[in-house]
Amino acid sequence: MLRPLTLFAPAKVNLALHVLGRRADGYHDLDSIVAFADVGDRLTFTPATDFAITVSGPFAAALPQVADNIVARSWSAAQTIARRRGRAVPPVSVHLEKNLPVASGIGGGSANAAAALKGFLRLAGIGEIDAEVTAVGLSIGADVPVCLSGIACRMQGVGERIAPISGFAPLPAILVNPLVEVSTPAVFKGLALEKGQSYRTPIADTRDPALWRNDLAAPAIALAPAIGEVLQRLTATPGVTRAFMSGSGATCVALCRDERVTPGLDPAWWVARTVLS
Repeated sequence: MLRPLTLFAPAKVNLALHVLGRRADGYHDLDSIVAFADVGDRLTFTPATDFAITVSGPFAAALPQVADNIVARSWSAAQTIARRRGRAVPPVSVHLEKNLPVASGIGGGSANAAAALKGFLRLAGIGEIDAEVTAVGLSIGADVPVCLSGIACRMQGVGERIAPISGFAPLPAILVNPLVEVSTPAVFKGLALEKGQSYRTPIADTRDPALWRNDLAAPAIALAPAIGEVLQRLTATPGVTRAFMSGSGATCVALCRDERVTPGLDPAWWVARTVLS
């Protein structure tokens, strides 16, 4: 009899997100430094007679219907992988505790997909995250492969090239989201790049934050000016060493000298203290 299995789906933070250009296939070529927080969602897998998904948590109501849920897509993907290997994913009920804001630039959906894929495959007796699993993850979402890795790394291409960063020092941080959803396609559209058009330079040094940027910040702020207000407040806070937006927004990040840093924020905003590693 299978026992319930619980997996953590940590928030993904883009410490840098450089857009190098738009490829001929329409996707954007990226160069990013990614770390993971110690806050996130949780998925619990319980033996059942049929596959089912339940949700709870402060952001459960913002999720799409079950048929469109990224966990359901991961279930289908895991079944395909298992069949190819002569295995089977047993029927389970998946409970998602949704603690991260939806469409917030910290990979909540991708982290859920990665944790779901890992959980389903583990229940089928497949524990290794190999090239096939990573490729299937990429077909679910561009950030799923990096969430499958779950470690600080440099991510390039559309998300398929991942290189771990050795000796990455943990970073005390505060995550802040003004609770506005930002459409990733709309943010990329704001760059107004034609297919085949180059844009900006890659990351010159993975150890020097002074050379890092997020090229999606300007179009995101144009769509959601509240992001700019968050960044202004964080930047003005004593003890904040760097403030920036993660992913396509709207979550902003303050790197702090220590855990005593306390920015003046709107009480209606989502705020989480964390350590990035």
